[in-house]
Amino acid sequence: MRSEVNVIVGGQNFSFSLEGQEPLANDAARKWLDGQFVALECEPLRASGKLLLADKVVVVAREAGVKHFADAKWGAAFAAAASAALGKKIVQVDADNLSVTY
Repeated sequence: MRSEVNVIVGGQNFSFSLEGQEPLANDAARKWLDGQFVALECEPLRASGKLLLADKVVVVAREAGVKHFADAKWGAAFAAAASAALGKKIVQVDADNLSVTY
């Protein structure tokens, strides 16, 4: 079965295949996303401050921007973490429109 993460950010599309890679454990994926959320100085999308996992994925992608996704190593790490944290093999992250689809 196909396994990939596609990210649209800054009007550009980045695609990361996860085929043949050992999947991250869910807790490791969440920890990586948490670390990036803090490092990139992200803010929750909702005024209530409640942060859903999908929100965290899209906010990290938005704040990372083209600069981070152009770095193949960082992009691959994001893709592995997003897929594992969300528990989905196919993930589409549209950071420009703040949406995540499976």
